[in-house]
Amino acid sequence: MFRKKQRHQEYDKDRFIPVIRCSICTGEQAAGFKDIQTGRFEEIMLIRDEKDQKAFMERYGVREVQKEY
Repeated sequence: MFRKKQRHQEYDKDRFIPVIRCSICTGEQAAGFKDIQTGRFEEIMLIRDEKDQKAFMERYGVREVQKEY
């Protein structure tokens, strides 16, 4: 059985960087994109575990994501 190659969702790589925002107090994590020019963060999804982080990275074709506290 052949699997369809999953197509990555696009984001403007010249304008945004993938980031996981982590709360020091609660430990809550949210994945999204940070505008390089303004520093504004746009949340895409909540990260509960490694599985969620991997899903975010695969969805957008990201190899590396930085964490911000």
